[in-house]
Amino acid sequence: MLWIDWPDKVLRTLRKGVVIPASPLALDERRGFDARRQRALARYYMDAGSGGIAIGVHTTQFEIRDVSLFEPVLETVAREMDSWSDKPLLRIAGLVGKTEQARREAHIARAMGYHAGLLNLAAYRGASEDDIIDHCRAVASEFPLIGFYMQTAVGGIVLSAGFWRRFAEIENVVAIKMAPFNRYQTLDVMRGVVDAEAEDRISMYTGNDDHIVMDLVTPFTFARRGEMVTMRIVGGLLGHWSVWTKSAVQLLARCQTAAGSGSIDNNLLALDSQVTDCNAALFDVVNGFAGCISGVHEVLRAQGLLAGTWCLNPDETLSDGQQAELDRVRAIYPHLIDDDFVAENLERWLATD
Repeated sequence: MLWIDWPDKVLRTLRKGVVIPASPLALDERRGFDARRQRALARYYMDAGSGGIAIGVHTTQFEIRDVSLFEPVLETVAREMDSWSDKPLLRIAGLVGKTEQARREAHIARAMGYHAGLLNLAAYRGASEDDIIDHCRAVASEFPLIGFYMQTAVGGIVLSAGFWRRFAEIENVVAIKMAPFNRYQTLDVMRGVVDAEAEDRISMYTGNDDHIVMDLVTPFTFARRGEMVTMRIVGGLLGHWSVWTKSAVQLLARCQTAAGSGSIDNNLLALDSQVTDCNAALFDVVNGFAGCISGVHEVLRAQGLLAGTWCLNPDETLSDGQQAELDRVRAIYPHLIDDDFVAENLERWLATD
């Protein structure tokens, strides 16, 4: 499967730039899969105005593969996207492991109607960049890829600008999610795409949950053969945007308007630190991101979308003090949350039909 085989409307959605939540996993009190609430989450994201959903990714918990939930979870979300909305939504599946596993997961996702795989490279920690590029090419021969620069705190590996140039040269790469939480490494990815002359094919998405607004309003300009080339980050594929998604859609629209006009006011710039403050609570930065998934679960639990904060790993819980931090940011940044929207629609999303 190649990205050029996508429906035109889906490709335009990606390139326009949209909100793509990295969906969490809905579990019941026995830590079993709660399909009803997984469907409710997908409905929430679609009704909030998301341009797609990413599933099987870090926020979904990589352990779904250890308990035979990869296929049921992907299938549940795919079916809901088929039945709930007629919009041209992007369907993105997380791919992990060495080449054999990643290709197998790509086959599963492709059969379910997913458009692309978000390729996690953590299994190649300690490998050469040549070996990692060979892996990427092999998986891309099966399925369109979205590159993923994941921060080292949750298992990512440091990669050079030269790696990203070579990655961007792979013809079946359609986007890159940059999530190193590091400005220098973010620039490496952008420069690599420019050096590969792939800026018209590859859409850039922020995964830097710590710097969302500035990523979306910054022009990234690099020299290439004596000329200056400017790229933009067009949207976000974010764990942060798996909560308060309605507000995220409004924020992205505001950033895109400002970036297009070249006029960015101080009120918009001030949102960068406010969103980052929210993210610090959500992702439990003070404790090295130990409660990052539980923090997402707690916001959704408080809204009624999830029944609890359970993770597949019982040791993954909210950290000491994290609940108080979540309460603090919800109280001082009401313009960044969407509790009223969820309350108005929750019963409909939880309905079984």
